[in-house]
Amino acid sequence: MFAVTNEAAARPRSHADELEAFRRLRASGDDAIRDELIERALPLAHQVARRYLRGGEPFEDLLQVARLGLVKAVDRFEPGRGVAFSTYAVPTMVGEIKRHFRDTCWSIHLPRSLQERVLKVEQAERELSGRIGRAPTVAELADHAHITEEEALEALEAASAYDTRSLDAPAPAEDDEGRTHAETIGEVDERFGLVEDLGAVRVAMQSLPRRERRILHMRFMRDMTQSEIAERIRRALQTLREEAEAEAQLEARVEVPAA
Repeated sequence: MFAVTNEAAARPRSHADELEAFRRLRASGDDAIRDELIERALPLAHQVARRYLRGGEPFEDLLQVARLGLVKAVDRFEPGRGVAFSTYAVPTMVGEIKRHFRDTCWSIHLPRSLQERVLKVEQAERELSGRIGRAPTVAELADHAHITEEEALEALEAASAYDTRSLDAPAPAEDDEGRTHAETIGEVDERFGLVEDLGAVRVAMQSLPRRERRILHMRFMRDMTQSEIAERIRRALQTLREEAEAEAQLEARVEVPAA
């Protein structure tokens, strides 16, 4: 539907020429002038669509939405205000893309303000990642998007509502049984049996001497190896031996008074 003609792309247009073209369009309603203005601004629509590209959303769909916004901007722009057409066109195209996300792309209903904040945070994430070469922190995202860290966190969590999975959809690839998501929900968790076993073992351990309970704790709760436990016991015995020898030497120095 939209294509930049070689003739339109070859002729540069200054800001004054652009405003004059819009004045002639408003005065005459000439479709040829309108088409040329649209064709010249198509690269701008491409840039806006690219800015809001996100996983799962085809770029061609976003581009068509941005171009629709561009057409609306051409039809509504008032050259008498003296501002550049791009100053008016970009917010118009962005508004169309946000409306597209709000109306067609969210799997779970979210307030409009939160949806727009999600888009703002995702745009900040793309810009910062390209600039600093790593994933930005929540604080960096909040600062770049001019929102609080709590608002940034809420937006990051809400982003999951953009693309939810149907319960009838296939389970993850690692599930080799060909089940759906619904069939993987509500399975018996075998770890519940471990809770019961742990309770029984805790009662039985009370009958063991304190030293043996301590050894079992180090082995199974702290995941220490047998050699590490043996070294711990060796050091404890060495400390006891040194304390006993020091006590014996101290007693030997004490003079017993004559009767």
